Amino acid sequence: MNKDIDKVIEAISHSHKDHIDKHGRHYVEVSIGTAAEKLGFVDVAEKFKTTWAIVPLKGPVSGMKVRIDGRTFVNYAQFDSGVAVPGYVTPDTALAHRPYEAQHSMVLNCT
Repeated sequence: MNKDIDKVIEAISHSHKDHIDKHGRHYVEVSIGTAAEKLGFVDVAEKFKTTWAIVPLKGPVSGMKVRIDGRTFVNYAQFDSGVAVPGYVTPDTALAHRPYEAQHSMVLNCT
């Protein structure tokens, strides 16, 4: 396990805490690699440079909307904060998580 990935996920959760709805249909994507780089975790940034966390939202935000089939998120895990990540991230984290249950139809909010 890598405690740095936990800190990255917690930072993503904290930066969106006022807008997260664990069961929200609308969501934004956050680059785990970019978030790790901003925190100075070079090894995490390199390992997860093409990995995106999803942050389910309470409602839509301004910008373009793209409808996404909820089955896209099969094998994703959701943390207690509401942030969800691809399942291959979870072996590296000690944070409590469970399988993510996306809505049948999700809406990506591109900001």
